[in-house]
Amino acid sequence: MQVREIIRLKGGTLYTATPQQSLVLAVDTMAERDVGSLVVMESGKMVGMVTFREVMQALQKHASRLDGLTVGEVMVCDPVTAFPDMEANELRRLMIDKHSRYLPVLEDGILLGVISFLDVAKAVLEEQSFENKMLKSYIKNWPDETKA
Repeated sequence: MQVREIIRLKGGTLYTATPQQSLVLAVDTMAERDVGSLVVMESGKMVGMVTFREVMQALQKHASRLDGLTVGEVMVCDPVTAFPDMEANELRRLMIDKHSRYLPVLEDGILLGVISFLDVAKAVLEEQSFENKMLKSYIKNWPDETKA
């Protein structure tokens, strides 16, 4: 399974913020949309990512106060990215090695979406379920050589 298939299964909804946006507003968006990350966009290009990890770090650093902070002050400026032709196993290894729960997917500099570790788990589970059904069907229809 390739990353492009995971994006297709997940859907193309993308949630974004700008570097100038207040971090409080970004957190509100993440909570309302039940997402763990926002792609930070400026002039039509991805300039970073903000996840709940950066929010937690900001809370710790600023005595549990986010007032006055912007997304640009806490975002990851150069997030690890994936590409559509990447295999799911390679993607999982990259996410584990880089401790990234969310990866933007880029093709020729164009943002196609963001894949979460949960999206990968769902896609792999669906693929395994399909393969399981196919194997059961194959075994069920196995020729019985004793009747021949």
